[in-house]
Amino acid sequence: MSHINNAKSVDSKTARDADTPLLEIRDLAITFDTSNGPVHAVRNAHLSIMPGETVAIVGESGSGKSTTALAAIGLLPSNGRVSGGQIFFDGEDITKASSKRIVELRGSSIGMVPQDPMSNLNPVWKIGFQVKETLKANGLAGANSKERVAEVLAEAGLPDAAARAKQYPHEFSGGMRQRALIAIGLACRPRLLIADEPTSALDVTVQRQILDHLDRMTTELGTAVLLITHDLGLAAERAEKLVVMYKGQVVESGPALEILRNPQHPYTQRLVNSAPSMASQRLQSQKAKDALASAAAQTQESVSADGHSVPVAKDPMVVPSSVSPVIPGHAAKGETILEIKNLTKVFKLRGALGKATDFKAVDDISFSVPRGSTTAIVGESGSGKSTVAQMTLSLLAPTEGSILFDGVEVNTLKGKALFDFRRRVQPIFQDPYGSLDPMFNIYRTIEEPLKIHKIGDKKSREKKVRELLDQVSMPASTMQRYPNELSGGQRQRIAIARALALNPDVIICDEAVSALDVLVQAQVLNLLNELQEELGLTYLFITHDLAVVRQIADNVCVMQHGRIVETSSTDEVFNNPKQVYTQELLNAIPGASLLV
Repeated sequence: MSHINNAKSVDSKTARDADTPLLEIRDLAITFDTSNGPVHAVRNAHLSIMPGETVAIVGESGSGKSTTALAAIGLLPSNGRVSGGQIFFDGEDITKASSKRIVELRGSSIGMVPQDPMSNLNPVWKIGFQVKETLKANGLAGANSKERVAEVLAEAGLPDAAARAKQYPHEFSGGMRQRALIAIGLACRPRLLIADEPTSALDVTVQRQILDHLDRMTTELGTAVLLITHDLGLAAERAEKLVVMYKGQVVESGPALEILRNPQHPYTQRLVNSAPSMASQRLQSQKAKDALASAAAQTQESVSADGHSVPVAKDPMVVPSSVSPVIPGHAAKGETILEIKNLTKVFKLRGALGKATDFKAVDDISFSVPRGSTTAIVGESGSGKSTVAQMTLSLLAPTEGSILFDGVEVNTLKGKALFDFRRRVQPIFQDPYGSLDPMFNIYRTIEEPLKIHKIGDKKSREKKVRELLDQVSMPASTMQRYPNELSGGQRQRIAIARALALNPDVIICDEAVSALDVLVQAQVLNLLNELQEELGLTYLFITHDLAVVRQIADNVCVMQHGRIVETSSTDEVFNNPKQVYTQELLNAIPGASLLV
């Protein structure tokens, strides 16, 4: 199905109103009253959505995009208020409407799909009951409400909808929960649907399925869509028009492909340049243009400190790592530092009637990681990649197989040997807010591993913390701050500084940039590349995003259902994927083909 700038079919009423915006925002200003005085979150914002049209608002966290959308549905927090401008829905100024009128519009005329299904679905209510409550609130729950609930869930793409209606949110996968929210948002056939980051937590393949289905549903219903996202590639692929917001203001708006291919505002240009899917496509194009030059350059040699000839990597796709001297007991650059052999992990799950069943999360996989390189494990949720990371960190014991670090079996390490292993192999987790202790200030957070490993005295540790903060481009004044006082990107930099504190050989990054906006994500990826070049680090990079892989990895292992289905160099995987599943992952990267 083509979703690029396709006009949607519209019903008769929509056709009559085709020349009048369904939603129009004029010079909108939104203010939040805080203990430190008023904060102007949105200033002079403007946008319009025609009946049946999809418009995307893009921008980083804090740009005001979600706040603008919440104002349009009357769901601003209690300390927020529209302090200027107007919001017209179907010609009615809803900024002057009563609370009763806003409630009448909400659900029946304006639906919403929020970002996080786990926090927006009630965990103690069955899915069907939550759909029924939406229908009931809008006067649509009649005698056949059970049938209508099943119909709504089926329309959202949930198989065996009648049975699914009797389940709780925790019994659904992430994609299924998102489909349930879409069902609730469209249950009353609204004329406008606000979709706030509806797929940001989903894998690219599931994301594509959800958005394809949402496209079909809204097209059939003639529903206009206001899509909120930080992913410029996804926005350009799915919307007819883009609205770019920065620091509470609309800085650029217009046809999606025109903005993508010819951005005018410096901030929009930065978004285009930082979007992983866009960067991946540009790198691939540049790679093809420079193929002959690269082939010639790769034959050059330089002389290392020990007098040996060392090939110099000139491949523009790969950031070269520094050449590390051979340390006794340590693998030299290019030699295998981490080797996975026939690794298997089986979990015991409680099945029906309490009967235990085996679930094979990782199924007989093997791969090796050269020192000073980055190997990415990529796959969708449930493929087993994070389980591999936990076993490699010795946080989970393998059921079968072995993990060799510098030639030593990790699973046999105990006492001091295990303690030393943990110094040399460090993790960076997905959610820095969850992995940083909220009660520790930043100094204590970074100092803690130094104290645990009895490295230095108080004075030398403080000096080391300052050096680490400088290494990740954070000011020394950050030491006295707490995680909740930092942005997501700053918190991830602190997590990186903590991982570097013990001078590790290997860092395992488990979805380390997936929760970040594209600009911050690009900064963190650049930082990881720079640190690898400077310190000779080895990365095992776990991700579901192949566009990110293109920017950081030398080699790729593609996992599906616990098995490695393809492994090769990054260039080979992107330019000549062998498996259908790998091709599907590549095709699912949003916006990757739009710059061609």
